[in-house]
Amino acid sequence: MKTTEIFKKHTVLSFEVFPPKRTGAVDTIYSTLEELQKLHPDFISVTYGAGGNENCKATLEIAAAVKNNYHIESVAHLPCIGLSKEDVLSQIRHFKEAGIENILALRGDIPKDGEMSGDFRYAGELIAFIRERCSFNVIAACYPEGHTESETIAADIRNLKTKVDAGADQLITQLFFDNDYFYRFRERCSLAGIHVPIQAGIMPVVNKKQIERMVSLCGVHLPRKFTAMMERYEHNPEAMRDAGIAYAADQIIDLTAQGVDGIHLYTMNNPYIAAKIYEAVHRVLAA
Repeated sequence: MKTTEIFKKHTVLSFEVFPPKRTGAVDTIYSTLEELQKLHPDFISVTYGAGGNENCKATLEIAAAVKNNYHIESVAHLPCIGLSKEDVLSQIRHFKEAGIENILALRGDIPKDGEMSGDFRYAGELIAFIRERCSFNVIAACYPEGHTESETIAADIRNLKTKVDAGADQLITQLFFDNDYFYRFRERCSLAGIHVPIQAGIMPVVNKKQIERMVSLCGVHLPRKFTAMMERYEHNPEAMRDAGIAYAADQIIDLTAQGVDGIHLYTMNNPYIAAKIYEAVHRVLAA
């Protein structure tokens, strides 16, 4: 099933997992998937990180298992930096053979030397290439606080409109910790004529190093409520974990109350945290 169809039925809940970093350790992800399956997600996306062809194989293997072994819709990430058109055609052929119908089309990280190789420079080019040749459901990334490389929020919205016009069927946001940024972003999208489903990407933060890394990579705003939590519990790992779970659950409850199309939870391959957030949110929404 194409995941865009699910938005017509209810508020979507999905999870993201990533392939284990060690070569030959893909099997370790299956216990995580078994636990996540119990939470009945609408789909699970599988990232494509560093590692070249080997990581690509891991993404395909895990996404295929999600779909065929766990009977959950799967989304395979596909960053285009460094790929030729032939590489992309090969990849999507493998996805199709595995029964995968959904692709998260990304640009990917620019190499540290700044040299961009391959036939694609932007995600919009990859989206258009896939759309012209295949019937996949194509998902794109978006940034409530603006992409770090965009000069202004307005410029970033224009770039996003280009991706949607190229054929993106739905959007998943980068993580954020202040829901007001998401609500303003959603309004800007509507004004720009972007009317595809937008899922809010939520990442539960369970340690200070994690958030410091996220801020350096993504430039996200940290509201006072969040920083107070970090300062109070940074030396108490268990309390920090529980506070991070509570914060993410509060975000999701508020977003749901405001009519969000869906929630995409960045699980960091930690099913315990995903389960605790699910329980907290379900308890409130079912009351």
